[in-house]
Amino acid sequence: MKCSIPKGTRDFLPAEMARRNYIFDTIREVFKTFAFEPIETPSLENLSTLMGKYGEEGDKLLFKVLNSGDFMKDVDFNQDYHKVAPQICERGLRYDLTVPFARFVVQHRDQIAFPFRRYQLQPVWRADRPQKGRYREFYQCDADMIGSTSLLNETELVQMIDLVFQRLDIEVTVKINNRKILAGIADLIGAPDKLVDITVAIDKLDKIGLENVQKELQERGLTDGQIQALDPVFNLNGTAMEKLAQLEQLFADVPTGLKGVEEMRTLFTLIADIEPKCHIELDLTLARGLNYYTGAIFEVKAHNVSIGSICGGGRYDNLTGIFGMPDVSGVGISFGADRIYDVLTELDKFPADLGQAARAIIINFGGDEQRHAVKLASLLRKAGISALVYPEAAKMKKQMEFAAKKAIPYVLFIGESEAANGTVTIKTMATGEQQTIAQAAAIEALS
Repeated sequence: MKCSIPKGTRDFLPAEMARRNYIFDTIREVFKTFAFEPIETPSLENLSTLMGKYGEEGDKLLFKVLNSGDFMKDVDFNQDYHKVAPQICERGLRYDLTVPFARFVVQHRDQIAFPFRRYQLQPVWRADRPQKGRYREFYQCDADMIGSTSLLNETELVQMIDLVFQRLDIEVTVKINNRKILAGIADLIGAPDKLVDITVAIDKLDKIGLENVQKELQERGLTDGQIQALDPVFNLNGTAMEKLAQLEQLFADVPTGLKGVEEMRTLFTLIADIEPKCHIELDLTLARGLNYYTGAIFEVKAHNVSIGSICGGGRYDNLTGIFGMPDVSGVGISFGADRIYDVLTELDKFPADLGQAARAIIINFGGDEQRHAVKLASLLRKAGISALVYPEAAKMKKQMEFAAKKAIPYVLFIGESEAANGTVTIKTMATGEQQTIAQAAAIEALS
């Protein structure tokens, strides 16, 4: 039988896991610096929790899990698929971490203090077509604040984005928009009922270009006049504040749009005060297709690589309302660990020593020398130095080849003379240099 895994999923070898953990640890430490607390939710959610939260396209990408037992009994398969599916599939793999978080907040409302700040690093699944930078199983690293409408929260998210990518040494642009501005645009062109169609289409602008976006808008039922009325929005230029001033004039009679402009003006003023190192841009074509966003939305693109967004998020004002807890506003971001991995690989930005299995290996000579090796390894480990003893008294060449293959920087020898004298010989693999020192001094020498 041929060994394989499903398309869009991956195995990770030890060196790859070391790199992934470097990303996770970096993000986790930043989350903790901003006083976010960790939670976890199940991989499986009730399908009723997931369906209808991500738009029509998102619902199609949900992995639905068949019920156990005789789930086909009494099911009329001549019905429409959307009627059949809930009867044979009651659960699904989570599509993201935000909707399960909203369910979590409602379910545990009496056990958490608001405003609540959570972070979560877990895998999600989407029945998407696998391609570069897009997988069916991938990790998201989320941070959300819920129970507060303050724009200070959005400002802190930008700070976290800036700090994470500084630590990872990736140059990025943070694109920001506001769904109220998009709603205002829909009102402005006389198509308020087409807000979802407009956002889904213009969210593809970077991928398919303006002409194809206009064609899709036409297919979604917008008139030629409505599509042409979008031109001033696509053609705004200048700084963020200058674009907002132009929008303010366009939205003179559109209250929702004016509210979005006001929020963006406040947010960009606060961002200027924190002086981020990354580039910040007001992008009025940014839509982010998820239906639950209601305010500020974010997307992060890496410089010098051709890959999609590596981080994104936004404000959602009433996601918990779907689960019976209305009027609780939240805002969050999600770092795409898998895409960040691809960016760091392409830019060759991973630290060189991440793949080290151990800092030191002690050659096994067998007999009494093996006992000395085991004792020294124990001392090194207690001091926080990763060390291993080769498990068998194999030929010296085999043990040295293993050390070289595993890129272990130091090889330690306790032969008969070293055992008698209480010493150890340390070989630096990079230079070939050797020194013999007291075993008690080995910790300092290897630190």
